[in-house]
Amino acid sequence: MRRSKVTSLGLLLLVAVLAASIHHAWNEPPAADFTGRCVAIADGDTITVMYHGREERIRLHGIDCPEKKQPFSDAARKFTGEMVFNKVVTVEFRDRDRYGRTVGWVTTSDGRVLNLELVKAGLAWWYREYAPDDERLAEAESAARQARKGLWADKDPIPPWRFRRTKTRS
Repeated sequence: MRRSKVTSLGLLLLVAVLAASIHHAWNEPPAADFTGRCVAIADGDTITVMYHGREERIRLHGIDCPEKKQPFSDAARKFTGEMVFNKVVTVEFRDRDRYGRTVGWVTTSDGRVLNLELVKAGLAWWYREYAPDDERLAEAESAARQARKGLWADKDPIPPWRFRRTKTRS
């Protein structure tokens, strides 16, 4: 009788460990490219995509859009929404940030890359710190600056990373 209790406890423990590992695997954020429907827009450079029945927050790689309360923040958010909200997108995984968000390139079903389109429209900076060698973003920002598109129409636009630092100090 004692032996069957030990066996039963062992089986129960094994089942619990397996269930926990399966649950963990199902809830593990993706570390590879994936496709899903965009279900939310937090701001110009952060969206939420449904992936395997759960929401995955995506931070757009290589760019930085104006922060809330900065000029062009609303325009960047609106642009992002028009491009991807409630549409199927492909996320090319690049990294995971300190907040646990997937960092990646977001491509629409018609082949346009949201990250690049925001910079072309003058609604995002090329974030050199995180994409120092990205020629596509460099060229897109240069062209937007020369054409004085979007935020480049301002005489001295403040990059979001500087805006965040001044906001943190106050």
